Amino acid sequence: MSETQSYEIRIGATTDGGSRVPDLTPREAFERWLGRLRGSKADSTVSAYHYQLKLFIEWCEDESITPINDLTGWDIETYETHRRETGIELISLNKELGTLKQFLEYCARIELVDENLPEKVDPPDVPKEEQVDNTRLHTDDARALLAHYETDDFGSRAHALLSLAWFVGARLGGLRSLDLKHYDSDDEYLQFVHRPDEDTPLKNGLDGERAVGLPRHVCDVVDAYIANHRHDTFDEYGRKPLFTSSVGRGSENSVRVWMYMATFPCHHSPCPHGKESDTCEFIDHTQASKCPSSRSPHQVRTGSITWQLNRGVPIEVVAKRVNTSVRTLEKHYDQPTKREELEERRRQFVDRLDFGGSGGEQE
Repeated sequence: MSETQSYEIRIGATTDGGSRVPDLTPREAFERWLGRLRGSKADSTVSAYHYQLKLFIEWCEDESITPINDLTGWDIETYETHRRETGIELISLNKELGTLKQFLEYCARIELVDENLPEKVDPPDVPKEEQVDNTRLHTDDARALLAHYETDDFGSRAHALLSLAWFVGARLGGLRSLDLKHYDSDDEYLQFVHRPDEDTPLKNGLDGERAVGLPRHVCDVVDAYIANHRHDTFDEYGRKPLFTSSVGRGSENSVRVWMYMATFPCHHSPCPHGKESDTCEFIDHTQASKCPSSRSPHQVRTGSITWQLNRGVPIEVVAKRVNTSVRTLEKHYDQPTKREELEERRRQFVDRLDFGGSGGEQE
């Protein structure tokens, strides 16, 4: 994220003798809003807001819209038309305009713009099928990958990372935040701790802190990783990370790449893309994300959540394990195929559809 710019506040004159409001430019108001958000939002959220509005701020500057109280509904309509003409996806435009509306609501609250201006922002409706990324690590692929690691690379970093990601459904940031002391083999659980002052924040802050139980076989994998494959290193704060590189705690990008490489399908079967392992360009860690069949931590998380629900774990329990709301889980993560939904979730009730036994009601 770019550094916060310094600026002078110009006090505009008023004609009615009322309170004066600073004549901030759109960029100055934007930086002020982001600064306020940093006190209550995760860095990743603030960064997302920054990039979603970056083009709008630049557009205002190109259109010589200064100060921000010169902004009109016509300007907002013109900007939306400009973005549509670039070919932006509908879901991305929806997010950008939704963030713009939040920003203008803040500006209206502190009287930088007309109080009715936020209502002029109208994010487009997005069809349900376009609201989520349907790419996920499917259960059959997860099972095949974990079976491979059980026999050929037991306790490797890839094995431990994929096991925890799949059987917990944790976010990338949560996996990266783990220290050795956050794992308890005897009692079979992980502890997620929010440490933003030491570069390991959780997405939901203190609300993201939780203990999550682990199956015994997953603990066996993690135990083997710690004993045989973990680099015995510290991070810059003197903490012992669970997942390490040779120099300490892996960066977010490093953990992401580790997951891409852990989920190559050629680990357990012939390459579905006709590549040979000794010549495949995706094997290089800088190209791993380009393999069409490798999966990111988020896509593993999505597959894990769907699988946990298919296994009959109550949705409220899954929501607590993966640290999200039931509503968010249903909308963005729960993605069973129609066959999965039948076989795993509804088949158990089919046997009740019988006139015999005690299941019927007397009329």
